[in-house]
Amino acid sequence: MSVATPPMRGLYLVTPDWDDSARLFSAVDAALAGQPALLQYRNKSTDAARRLNEASRLAALCRRAGVPFIVNDDLELALRVEADGVHLGRDDGALERARECLGADRMLGVTCYNDVARAEAAEVLGADYVAFGAMFPSPSKPQAVVATPAVLSLARQRCAVPVAAIGGITLENAAPLVAAGADLLAVISDVFMAADVAARAAAYGALFDGATPPARP
Repeated sequence: MSVATPPMRGLYLVTPDWDDSARLFSAVDAALAGQPALLQYRNKSTDAARRLNEASRLAALCRRAGVPFIVNDDLELALRVEADGVHLGRDDGALERARECLGADRMLGVTCYNDVARAEAAEVLGADYVAFGAMFPSPSKPQAVVATPAVLSLARQRCAVPVAAIGGITLENAAPLVAAGADLLAVISDVFMAADVAARAAAYGALFDGATPPARP
């Protein structure tokens, strides 16, 4: 069963693609103490057994922390570990099928790159949030499509669902994204490579305190 979904506003923590599962579990456990809004399991390994093991363990950690758990790119894995949702890109399957399989109680997130029209279409098909980026050069996706804060503002004007920003985000460059309309900041390296993972995660939540984003339709 999915956990109760809190308001989607704050840090959207995405896991690093590490080879050491024990290191991953320890780091995620620490980061969850910083209360991110969501945690996404992202792993491009072809080792299905490893992915199942990691996703299962991370789902349990998130349930214990009360943080919704999302699986990147893999609807079947998300369903198998009873994740709270799945996040899909352009080549990760039909959104209609994902929405049907997830039912009404689980989340569907959609990567929209720099394309607000794609976000509008995804919302019609049942997306619960839409993500844009890369906002800045990203070590995890060096060839990613570039988006801008103006895209976030336009998406917030046109879409009723939460808007996520991703790609090269740090505490130092994040504030303009929140001001432009980002409800969620998707981050990997700036949290997981920090000396104090929990404190770094918590600091992202503070960026949203008192922030007044652009109005929604």
